[in-house]
Amino acid sequence: MLVPLAISAIAGYLLGALPFGYIVARARGVDIFAVGSRSSGSTNVRRVLGNGAGNTVLALDVLKGSVAAGWPLLVVWGGVQTFNTSRALGYAGLAFALLGHSFSCFTGFKGGKGVATAAGGLLVLMPWVAFSSAGIWVIVFSASRFVSLASILAALSLPGLAILYKQGTIALWVCSAVALFVVIRHRANVVRLASGTERRFERKKAKR
Repeated sequence: MLVPLAISAIAGYLLGALPFGYIVARARGVDIFAVGSRSSGSTNVRRVLGNGAGNTVLALDVLKGSVAAGWPLLVVWGGVQTFNTSRALGYAGLAFALLGHSFSCFTGFKGGKGVATAAGGLLVLMPWVAFSSAGIWVIVFSASRFVSLASILAALSLPGLAILYKQGTIALWVCSAVALFVVIRHRANVVRLASGTERRFERKKAKR
């Protein structure tokens, strides 16, 4: 089990570390780490470069989370595979994809906040939890126009949703860890929300 776990973790990190936000912005002559919130996530890319670039990064970040969590489920390790071992390897892939996304070895260990990558992984491992959390994100964002608040509350909903959908003890711990990770990555946003200085999302036309 240790070898498959290590492979899933390493592959997950490298997939997560793919800096799509940085690449898309650099292709347009922008260093995403020097503008806006200085995050390579899709929200900052969208604010700086418009919806087209932001949506591209969002889709790619969701995809890499899905692949990192999903590919271990498809491999039969040592001729024996059970549902629980497959899920454990998928969880490892997701956890390390989050670390790779936020601390990418390709960009000096800088990155985004992990929301889209986490969503992609959870979509594969716990689809009902992922869809319900996404619904919470949409509702909060529509009401407040704060991406950070929507992301934090959607993340905090994960443990409760894991319980609601009876995903099991390990899934509950995974959801709790993802929620904690996302909140920690948004700690500066929490301070700004509390002080009333957080920026609401404003639509920006794509640059040509």
